[in-house]
Amino acid sequence: MTAATATPEYTEAWNDWHEQRERELAAPNGWLSITRLERLGSEPEQFDGIPGRWHHDGVAAYVTAEPGDDIAVQGTRRFESGPVAAGELVAAGDVEIEVVHRGHGYLIRVHDPSASTVRDFRGVPAFAPDPAWVLTGRFEPYAAPRSVTVGAVAEGLEHVYLTPGEIVVERDGAEHRLIAFNGKAGGLQVLFTDETSGVSTYAANRSVSVPLDARALVEGGPVTVDLNRAVNLPCAFIDFATCPLPPAANRLPFAVTAGEKIPHERR
Repeated sequence: MTAATATPEYTEAWNDWHEQRERELAAPNGWLSITRLERLGSEPEQFDGIPGRWHHDGVAAYVTAEPGDDIAVQGTRRFESGPVAAGELVAAGDVEIEVVHRGHGYLIRVHDPSASTVRDFRGVPAFAPDPAWVLTGRFEPYAAPRSVTVGAVAEGLEHVYLTPGEIVVERDGAEHRLIAFNGKAGGLQVLFTDETSGVSTYAANRSVSVPLDARALVEGGPVTVDLNRAVNLPCAFIDFATCPLPPAANRLPFAVTAGEKIPHERR
C-alpha cells in the first residue's frame, strides 16, 4: 500500500487524530505552556519569581507557603508520586506549578497559558498518512516484567521503566525487536529513533502508542503498530522537558517516513 491508496476513511481518521493532538499540545496547561523547570533539593529553597519554599526528601516533595504568597497552599503541602507518573498542578497567580517525580528526585515546572510557545504555535508538521506504515507485528511478553534504565534529554537524569516485553515487527523482509513500556492509557508505548532522526524528524526520540488488551499484555499476540501516529515528545518543542531517550535496541535501521516531523520551532 502507498499513500495514493489510502482510503478517505483512513485519512479522515488520521486528520481527526492529528488535530486533536495539536489542540492538546496548545492547551493552557499543555506541554507548550511550560516556561521554566527547577530541580528541588533536600533543603527548603525559594526560587526567584516562584512563591513558596520547596524541597523533597526522596519520597515526596513539599512546598511551604507564607502569608501573602500567591499560591493555592496554606502552610505545607505534600506531593508524592511514582518516578514516571503524571505531575500534580497547584495554582500560583496567573500560572500553575506542576510537581513531578523524575529519576531519584522531584522537580517543578511552571505552566503559563500566555507563553509565547502557546501564542505562536503553528501546528505540528507531519508526513502525509500512508497505510504502508501500518505494520502488523506481535507482542512477546517476558516471563516477568524487567526494569530498564534509559537516559534523558536533561543532563544528569535517568528514567527507570518496567517493560513487560518486546514488540516484533517486519520491514523489508527483516524482523526488528522493540522494547515496549506500559502505556499511560493502557496498551504499550514504544520510544524509538530511525534513519530520519536528526534529518527530517526530531533527533532524540519519537513515540508510538500500540493498543493491546489486558489479556494480550499477559499472553502476547498480534499487534498493530501505526507509525503514522508516531509523535514528538515534549522536548521536541520546549527546553524545559525531561524526556526519556529510547533504549539502544530501539534504533530502527531504516527511515520511518511517517508521523510527526521536526517542529517548526526547532527548524
